[in-house]
Amino acid sequence: MNTPTATPPAPTGRPFRVAFASMIGSAVESYDFFIYGTAAAAWFGKIFFHTNDPLVGIAASFATLAVGFLMRPLGGYLAGHYGDRLGRRAVLLWSLLAMGCATVLIGALPTYDQVGVAAPILLILLRMVQGVGFGAEWGGAVLMACEHAPAARRGFFGAVPQLGIPMGLLLANGTFLLSGAWFEGNWIWRVPFLISFVMVAIGIFIRLSVDESPAFEAIKAEKKIVRQPAMQVLRSDWRMIFRIIGLRMAETGGYYITTSFMLSYVVLAHVSTTRNVLWGTLIGSLIGLVSHLVYGALSDRVGRRPVFLCGALFTVAFGVPMFLLINTGSAVMVVTAISLALLFSHDPIFAVESSWFSEQFPPNVRSSGISLGYNGASVVAGLLPIVATAAYGVVGWIGPALMFSVLGLISAGCALAMRETAPAAVARKQAVSSISHGVSIR
Repeated sequence: MNTPTATPPAPTGRPFRVAFASMIGSAVESYDFFIYGTAAAAWFGKIFFHTNDPLVGIAASFATLAVGFLMRPLGGYLAGHYGDRLGRRAVLLWSLLAMGCATVLIGALPTYDQVGVAAPILLILLRMVQGVGFGAEWGGAVLMACEHAPAARRGFFGAVPQLGIPMGLLLANGTFLLSGAWFEGNWIWRVPFLISFVMVAIGIFIRLSVDESPAFEAIKAEKKIVRQPAMQVLRSDWRMIFRIIGLRMAETGGYYITTSFMLSYVVLAHVSTTRNVLWGTLIGSLIGLVSHLVYGALSDRVGRRPVFLCGALFTVAFGVPMFLLINTGSAVMVVTAISLALLFSHDPIFAVESSWFSEQFPPNVRSSGISLGYNGASVVAGLLPIVATAAYGVVGWIGPALMFSVLGLISAGCALAMRETAPAAVARKQAVSSISHGVSIR
């Protein structure tokens, strides 16, 4: 099994600039990916699928949502392979371009009433391109931030590109709320897709301004580039990849139950409106712009695993209470439930994933290792809104509520099997071990 190098690469002195560039690009890609989830839950079932049953329409729409997740491992594989062979920076540029083009084209698609079955086929094809682009994004973005950062602050700087997720969600939901206030009919969902062109142009401009990762430059200088890095990490570290998949269940699976599925649930159960869910997600994402940095900095002091476990255990405990709050139908309770789920379940987990996952692999296969593990979990996550919809149809709200808790249990178990990597936490453990060993000798 591969082990990470003991000596971290020297920081460049510009970690803030690199982390900011990674965050902006991640925000643009997240926006592109998340507006699809919102549109799929609230519009696509009626617009692209010819059915009179709203439950069937939503399930079909979520199936196209899942296609993007199913394509993410391919994007992760390509990004990991070329990120370890050609550099992290190049991958970040083409992934952003692929995502942006697909998103704008979705906004220009004809509906089922206009072109028939060609409409959902084109939608699925473009969603596949989105999936590849988004799957290629995360690994390069977090590695650029982590590998430019001082080892003792890797948790904090690794959390900066993670802000792209709540920022992207904030932009996505905010755009839909504004679009609904300013436009009518199909323009409500088209406008958020079409304006992605401007965001992608800004993201590419900013990313062109940063240098390549110092860790990759060192690998290239030492001629340690692996010919088939993705295949090598699959052979040598496949157990770690499966652990990362399990670790992400509470974060990514719980996230899509809280956001995408909940948009459909409140309408199907006649308990609230999609607007209240959007506001809850908006407020939770706004808080996340601060909470991710707090959790990342905390992981540098107390360790990655304790912070992660807090989020996983909250997920276990909050499944039923979250739905009970939402079932009250009160706008305040709906917003509170969504915001709490994001703040205490999603954010502490997601904040430490970038640093904790990247510290598990050596630099010459690191891009492949984290990209494969991260995107492998997305295959499962993409199916969960469909499973949650089916569970609701069979047993009611308790089905998706228990799903939420089980996902937290899976992640908590995997976290206990992972080694701690934060330098401060590792040093404390070694100091305690030395003291204990000295006492036992005496």
